[in-house]
Amino acid sequence: MKTLRLTETANHLPTLIREAEQKDASFTQFLLDVATYEQKRREEKLLEKRFKWATFPFFSTLEEYDLKEQKALSSKKLNQLKDLTWMEQLYNIIFLGPPGVGKTHLSIGLGIEALNQGYKVIFTTMGDLIHVLKTEEITRKSKTRMKRIREADLVIIDDLMFMAMDKQESNMFFHLINDLYNQTSIILTSNKGPKEWGELLGDQAITTAILDRILHRVEIIHLNEDSWRMKHRKTIFGQQSVSN
Repeated sequence: MKTLRLTETANHLPTLIREAEQKDASFTQFLLDVATYEQKRREEKLLEKRFKWATFPFFSTLEEYDLKEQKALSSKKLNQLKDLTWMEQLYNIIFLGPPGVGKTHLSIGLGIEALNQGYKVIFTTMGDLIHVLKTEEITRKSKTRMKRIREADLVIIDDLMFMAMDKQESNMFFHLINDLYNQTSIILTSNKGPKEWGELLGDQAITTAILDRILHRVEIIHLNEDSWRMKHRKTIFGQQSVSN
């Protein structure tokens, strides 16, 4: 079995044999149990590998998101996002709002949901993405990273407009968006609306080309409540601060 690369089943074989003997299983049932176990472990290991490749900065599910803190997003809308039909239709999602309103939490939650449904997902901040784009032809690590990004079903780009870009960086970002267009869904988080992106992308022609592809099929969700972190911050005395 190990020669056939069925290592997981080989290690678990004594248990499978013992269970088959206890329930007096037929040869056919035993063979089915062995094959089922191997298939299940392969799926689990693939999911573990894809979670590692996704590089989420932390683990946060949609179930953990408190809708009471964000009136702009109803339970119905969250469920519509969760069913991932928009990914099948190659829609993009843009979460807009100030820091602390849950943009990254929602993005990661949707990414985890997509992984659990069999999709390939990559999470990156805008700063890290620009770095990897600029070093793609220099380091093997960046080349591998970009290959995974281009092959993903869902790419999450966090803090899109957190930093200004020069013309070279904007051009590389455009080519990536062009590569992903019509084959990958993108989730973007930003504290600035698309109308303001031109200031930071530095080139109006490139900005127009990027927006043309991102906004072709997009749902823009404005998260405009107060920062969750600020509302629930704690003092050094161990109590939540309710006022300045």
